[in-house]
Amino acid sequence: MKVILKQDVNKLGASGDLVEISDGYARNFLFPRNLADEATPERMKEWKDKEAARKKKEVRLEKEARELQKKLSGRAVKVKASIGEKGRLFGSITAANVAESIVSQLAVEVEKKNLRMPESVKQIGSYSFTVRLHPGIEAEMTLIVEGE
Repeated sequence: MKVILKQDVNKLGASGDLVEISDGYARNFLFPRNLADEATPERMKEWKDKEAARKKKEVRLEKEARELQKKLSGRAVKVKASIGEKGRLFGSITAANVAESIVSQLAVEVEKKNLRMPESVKQIGSYSFTVRLHPGIEAEMTLIVEGE
């Protein structure tokens, strides 16, 4: 029997997937728990329309991410921080600080959770980091920490 999953089901599939399963599993487990719908011709048409829209959106998002990657790759972001003895910072530069600097200097909105900073930044200097824009698409950037 073919069913369309309404929710993620462990070891079976994600929400919106079309899967082939046994009749008993569908009737006794998935349908009573409202986890799936039977793949009738009407639901199959709806599913195909949603799947086409999802793929179109995915292609658009990937194209936007590639354009953003070209814009951000190789660019540098400067962050000013107060320093103490021997060039050490009071505190450290966080991903949130870097995300704010990217927005203010490059006018590009990025989330702090998508920043991959390999080390903690506690001294002035130059550091390399990556920005995850889309699954499989990342931009390599440089962070320059300056003292105030």
